[in-house]
Amino acid sequence: MSKNVTEITEELVKPIVKEMNLELVDIEFKKEGKNWFLRVFLDKPEGIDIEECGQVSERLSEQLDEIDPIDLPYFLEVSSPGAERPLKTKEDFKKYVGEHIYMKLYEPIDNEKEFEGTLVQFEGETATIDIRIKTRTKQLEVPFNKIAKANLAVTFN
Repeated sequence: MSKNVTEITEELVKPIVKEMNLELVDIEFKKEGKNWFLRVFLDKPEGIDIEECGQVSERLSEQLDEIDPIDLPYFLEVSSPGAERPLKTKEDFKKYVGEHIYMKLYEPIDNEKEFEGTLVQFEGETATIDIRIKTRTKQLEVPFNKIAKANLAVTFN
């Protein structure tokens, strides 16, 4: 079985981000309009700056040009995941306990597949979030394997 673009990119970029003490958050390869984009999202505790993104971009671009795994024109973008950072791993969930998150599920819980609230705990295989329903707060336990997508959510008070 051949590897896909994101798997190849991950293999190439992991040593670079490790050497630079950065965290690989996500990689996506997708078509928007008529253009293809290979996006690499990086972070570190104090936040990533444009120079670091540029360094990773240059080094990754050289490696991609060398092995040429993508047989169509594309744009390479290396950036921060932004304020609405995706939560992909159990470690991400543990790291962001106490933060406001949005999650979408594969299967409904209480007839709903989308929730927004405060991540109050992540233990074992379960995320616990406080969600507001009108004037009350309800605690919801969500099995990790039911989470299709999750990210930090920006709130405006």
